[in-house]
Amino acid sequence: MLQTRASYVHGVSDEALLGDTIGARFDLAVERWPTNEALVVPHQQVRWTYAGFAEKVNSFAAGLLALGLRPGERVGIWSPNNSEWAVVQFATAKIGLILVTINPAYRVNELEYALTKVGCKALVLATAFKSSDYVKMLRQIAPELDGAQPGKLEASRLPHLKVVIQIGGGSQGMLRFEDVYSLGTRAECEMLLALQGMLDVDDEINIQFTSGTTGSPKGATLTHHNILNNAHFSGKALMLTPADRMCIPVPLYHCFGMVVSNLVSMLYGATLVYPSEGFDPLAVLKEVEREHCTVLYGVPTMFIAEMEHPEFRNFDLSSLRTGIMAGSPCPIEVMRRAIDQMNLREITIGYGMTETSPVTFQSSIDDPIERRVSTVGRVHPNVEAKVVNEHGRIVPRGVSGELLVRGYVVMSRYWADETKTAETIDRAGWLHTGDLATIDASGYCNIVGRLKDMVIRGGENIYPREVEDVLFAHPSIEAVQAFGVPDEKFGEQLCVWIKLRAGEDITPQEVRDFCKDHLAHFKLPHYVKFVDAFPMTISGKARKVEMREQMCRELGLAEIPTA
Repeated sequence: MLQTRASYVHGVSDEALLGDTIGARFDLAVERWPTNEALVVPHQQVRWTYAGFAEKVNSFAAGLLALGLRPGERVGIWSPNNSEWAVVQFATAKIGLILVTINPAYRVNELEYALTKVGCKALVLATAFKSSDYVKMLRQIAPELDGAQPGKLEASRLPHLKVVIQIGGGSQGMLRFEDVYSLGTRAECEMLLALQGMLDVDDEINIQFTSGTTGSPKGATLTHHNILNNAHFSGKALMLTPADRMCIPVPLYHCFGMVVSNLVSMLYGATLVYPSEGFDPLAVLKEVEREHCTVLYGVPTMFIAEMEHPEFRNFDLSSLRTGIMAGSPCPIEVMRRAIDQMNLREITIGYGMTETSPVTFQSSIDDPIERRVSTVGRVHPNVEAKVVNEHGRIVPRGVSGELLVRGYVVMSRYWADETKTAETIDRAGWLHTGDLATIDASGYCNIVGRLKDMVIRGGENIYPREVEDVLFAHPSIEAVQAFGVPDEKFGEQLCVWIKLRAGEDITPQEVRDFCKDHLAHFKLPHYVKFVDAFPMTISGKARKVEMREQMCRELGLAEIPTA
C-alpha cells in the first residue's frame, strides 16, 4: 500500500490480474473439483456437483445457440434466486451473450424500459414471485405472445425480443426452461467449444441497472475482466477454499449475488447454498445449520433480521467463520453482534457499487477488530482510490470528501448513454462514486455518507451515518434510518425513523437525551418517528427517498429534497 500524506491509495499486489474469460475459469473449476458440491438449493431439491452443474450449463448454452442467439446479443433474466438463475449466468457467459439482470421487484413500465433500453433478444423469466405475476406483466407489453410460435416472437412494443423462456411452466408463446436443455445438437456443441477460443476478456458480459432514484435507471455495463477479477480478490480476502460452504440470501440480480457470490464460489471451488427464493431469516438460520455453512453474506438489515428472529438462539451456527456485510452502511454495533452472536469471527465489510464490479474496499479477516467494525477496510489490489474536495483536489488524510476510484474495476460504460458515462467517469479514468469518505494514515477507508444524503443544517454538515451508528448502540433500538427534511429557518432538519426491539418502549425525548452524550447539539434529531418497518428495496436497502417524501407530507412541508 502506497503511503502518502494525501488521501490517495493504490492497492499494490504481487499477483497479476486474471486474463481469462468466465467460461474458461468455469471449465477449469469443473476440471479441478468435479465431485465437489457446486450448488445446493433446498427449496428446489437441487444438489449438484461441479460436474453435474457443468452438464446443465453446457446443455443450456447449446440450447441458446440452437435458438439463434449469438455473442454480443442481450439476454435478460427476471427471476428470484433459484438454480436456473445460476445456469443462465454461466451458460450465457460461455457463449459471450450479455446477461441483463432485471430486478425481480420491477413492474410493467420498468420491465419495458429495461428490455427496450438494451434491446434484449431473449428473456428468461420466472412464472411468479410473491405478488408479482411475471407472465401476466410481460403479456401486458407483449400481447403478441398469445399467437406466437415459441422462439419467434414479433412484439410491436418490444421489437428486439424474439425468445421468451419460462421457468416452471410453458405458457403460450414461451419455451419451457427444461426443454432448452435438449435443443442443442452436435453442431451447437461444436460451436460452443469453438467460441471458447474466440471470446475476449474485455468483452462486455453483463448489464446491471442502477436503482434509478434520480431519473431512469442506468445500465452499468461490465466485462469478463471487470467481474472475474473482482470476484477473485473478494474471495481471496475471505481466504476461501474448496471446503467452504457459502450461504447466499442476497438477490442474484445484484452484484453482491452474481459476482461476489456465484463467481467467487466458482473461482475457489466452494459450495453455494441458496436458502430461499427471496430473503427469509428463518430459512437462512435453518440452512446454515443443516448445510454446515462456513460463509454468510448479507446487507446489515438481513443480519439484524436473523439475530432478532425469535428462534435465533435455537440454531447451531458454530460452523460459520467468515462472510461479507455490505450493500449499505454497516452499523458498528451490528458488526459487533454478528461477530459475537453468530460466530462470524472473520467477517469482513465490503464497499463498492455496481459501476465498480462491485468491491473496491474490503477489510481483511486478520484486521484488528476495531478496524473491521469501524471502517470498510483498505483498497483492493490493483485499484487506485482518492478523496477529493469540491474542486477536485486531493484532500489530506482524515479529511472527508468525495471518493473516486480507478482501475480494472471501473465499468466500460452506461449502456447507450454517453452523457451519463462522461458525468461519472472523467477523462483520467476516475469514477466518481458520489460517496463521502475519509482515508486514514494506514489506508483504512470510512464511508461517512452520500453527497446527496448529507444534511446541511444552518451551515453545519451532518452525516446521517454518524447519527445512525450512535443510535444503534441504544439497547432498545433494533434499526434506525436518519435523513434530512426541509426547514425554513435552518434549511434542513434531521429526522430519524426508529424500529424498536420487541417489547421495548422509549420516547422521542429519550432518543435525543441518549444522543446528547455522543453528538454535538446541531446533530441531535429534530424529528423522531417510531415505525414497524422501513420501505426497502429487494436487495435490502432502506428507501430514504420514500421516508423523506412521507415525512414531508406528514409535516406539511412544500419542498421535497431530491435524493
